[in-house]
Amino acid sequence: MIRVVRREWLQKRAGVLAGQNFRRFYTGYVTSLLGSSMSTVAIAWAVLDNKGSATALGYVFAAAVVPQVLLLAFAGAVADRLGRRRVMLAADVLRAAAQAGLAVALFAGRPAIWLFVLLAWLEGSGQAFFSPALSALTVEIAPREQLQNANALYGLATSATRIAGPALGGVLVALAGPAVVVAVDAASYLASVLALSLLMMPRPKKADGGQVTTGDRARRTLFFDMAEGWSDFRSRSWLWVVTVQFAFFNLITWAPWMLLGPVEGHAYLGGAAVWGAIMAAQGAGAIAAGLASLGRRPGRPMVIATIGTLCYALPDIPMAVHAAAVWVGAAAFACGAGAAVSNTFFGTALQQQVPPGRLARINSLTMFPAYGVGVIGYAIDGPLASVVGAPLVFGVGAVYGLASSAIVLALPSVRNIRWREQTPQSAPQPGTQSATRQRSMGLVPSGGGAERGDRGQPGGDGDDDGHG
Repeated sequence: MIRVVRREWLQKRAGVLAGQNFRRFYTGYVTSLLGSSMSTVAIAWAVLDNKGSATALGYVFAAAVVPQVLLLAFAGAVADRLGRRRVMLAADVLRAAAQAGLAVALFAGRPAIWLFVLLAWLEGSGQAFFSPALSALTVEIAPREQLQNANALYGLATSATRIAGPALGGVLVALAGPAVVVAVDAASYLASVLALSLLMMPRPKKADGGQVTTGDRARRTLFFDMAEGWSDFRSRSWLWVVTVQFAFFNLITWAPWMLLGPVEGHAYLGGAAVWGAIMAAQGAGAIAAGLASLGRRPGRPMVIATIGTLCYALPDIPMAVHAAAVWVGAAAFACGAGAAVSNTFFGTALQQQVPPGRLARINSLTMFPAYGVGVIGYAIDGPLASVVGAPLVFGVGAVYGLASSAIVLALPSVRNIRWREQTPQSAPQPGTQSATRQRSMGLVPSGGGAERGDRGQPGGDGDDDGHG
């Protein structure tokens, strides 16, 4: 009896790992995340060890972000058109080549900063295509009833590798040098390539959910696909409201924590060791909440996700009043927990509400403003803090974070999102007479979707040529 109960408990929370496709992909995905977390330390060390300045390091990090801003909206349409696995394979091959090239340059000597920038740009370009395809691929390789657990496991992997990766990378840099660590990162991308190559994908076939046959896809242009995704995105008021909220949230609330937090940590919290402990507390909060999210199926996933976003603003409060490190650490723990809950259930709601054939496009449209607007904060928060003071910047961030989440939580279109078991059906295509007629009759939903989620089993949007 105890064994049966234990088996049911595990099936409810981690049954997605029983599927061969998801288990293979997840293994490669975690390996790749760990390699990337390790290489961040190695690249920073290599740039500084090469007599590069903090400004030079900023150029390298910016070079990885800018192509994501430029390519995200386009990349989602490419993934939906060509197949999610194909695009992710190409992205990982590109990232592996970029990191392998950097490793060879580091083994050979001291590469110029322009080479760091160029290879970081290529790595960021690969990330731009991989990210929007991830959620869409998940609905193809995970059972519909396990999508929420798949998202929670992604979050757990991200949180765990962000803690373990820098620590392990720092040790390996000290023992073997940055070139070895970057080479390990290149190998980790190849592990992801292998995992993606082994997936057994369904054959392409005509089905509901915005999916089309190969012939239908060939007759349509990429720009038509992008317009179709935009039409679907803007028809969902809950989705574009939250997207706008998070674009400015990253600018006003999150950027100060990530940029000015270490500066203030150095100035009054006790130095690098204390700041490292605060970051570890944030990761621990994310892991704890991620574990707690496994097996949960809230009736209103967007309500839970939006409540989680309230926690993002909490670290700005003790930073604004120069509170002791213990209070900053407690707020960071809550922030990590809220972020894990929010990301899990937003991802699940998105997958439940958006037709599978358009999921990569819609996902890219939710990500693009967050990168495009949010990155501005990293450029202006330093100079702004020098003029008005860091406490005021943190205070404004806290107020916006709490107020914007409270406003979003009050919106009926957000609260009305329900846990959905059925695969979402295709919405009318933009510009058609049917779409116009249905809009005039009030039949096209303007806010009936879930917001942060990952549940939506595709009805035959087979990737590649199929296996088996």
